[in-house]
Amino acid sequence: MRTRTSIRVVGCHAEGEIGDVIIGGVLPPAGRTMMEKMITMERDHDHIRRMLICEPRGSVARHVNLLLPSTREDCAAGAIIMEPTEYPPMSGSNTICVATVLLETGMVPMQEPETRFKLDMPGGVIEVRAECSAGKCLSITFRNAPAFAERLDADIEVEGLGTIKADIAYGGMFYAIVDAPALGFSVTPDEARDLAVVGEKVRRAAREQLDVVHPQFDNVRGVSIVQFAMPFQGPGNVTRNTCIVSPGRSDRSPTGTGTSARMAVLQARGQMKEGEVLIHESIIGSRFTGKILELTEVAGRKAIVPQITGRAWITGEHNYYLDPTDPYPQGYVLSDTWGTSTSVTQ
Repeated sequence: MRTRTSIRVVGCHAEGEIGDVIIGGVLPPAGRTMMEKMITMERDHDHIRRMLICEPRGSVARHVNLLLPSTREDCAAGAIIMEPTEYPPMSGSNTICVATVLLETGMVPMQEPETRFKLDMPGGVIEVRAECSAGKCLSITFRNAPAFAERLDADIEVEGLGTIKADIAYGGMFYAIVDAPALGFSVTPDEARDLAVVGEKVRRAAREQLDVVHPQFDNVRGVSIVQFAMPFQGPGNVTRNTCIVSPGRSDRSPTGTGTSARMAVLQARGQMKEGEVLIHESIIGSRFTGKILELTEVAGRKAIVPQITGRAWITGEHNYYLDPTDPYPQGYVLSDTWGTSTSVTQ
């Protein structure tokens, strides 16, 4: 065997969404903060993401997290999230995978019945509380970075749909949240392909027509994900949704940042209050529990501090090699499997 690259990856999924974790073979990118490291990774080392997510080694249904030493003394570790078309500053399912891998592989000492630690993520410091028993993480609860409603009832012109309404909110990336029944959907597995096609149309239109920028991170701009929301069933009750991850597929989990964004919108509309809970269900029936911990502000904007609880499972371990003669060192994408386009960037 010959190889010029050897990358060690622990496989993991959170409520159905794959969030594999790189634990060896990739050196830390330059930067004083995790956000700066994320920017460096995207600018100078994107071949790692493409190698592991594109075929023949990966798939559009996969996210990969690069585990790093923290840039802060108060955090146990850091991580950079790599998705099929972007590097988001935060992701709930990926955070749950990272925390589970850290604990179940022994990189962070597990204490039963509860282990607490902090993660250094590009979008902010994330406080983690893990429920543990017999060497297993039974659940991960994390305090997310603040989420806020950017615009309510924004008009978007979408090809084939005309003018539709969307709530634009940040929960770790920007979401366009649309009413699923108003667009003819019930968010069921048999609708997955049609949801992906329509969701990508809405995302592209939202990115073109709405220039939204995070007030603290000028590199975080534009709608990344479209959330099809079923009607809110009230605090403490199960509400269904699906989030269309670019370039066009349903997130298999209920989406932690999507749950955070939805709670920010519900709070802005007076439908949720501090201390109340949203049980979010995905298109495959898996669930995250969201809670509004407190109200806050982000650069003068009203915001919430969300808490998300979910579960993850390690699926295996793999060493990825790159033979010097391999003609596809950064992989390839085809439209029959890569969502609705062959784009590898937003």
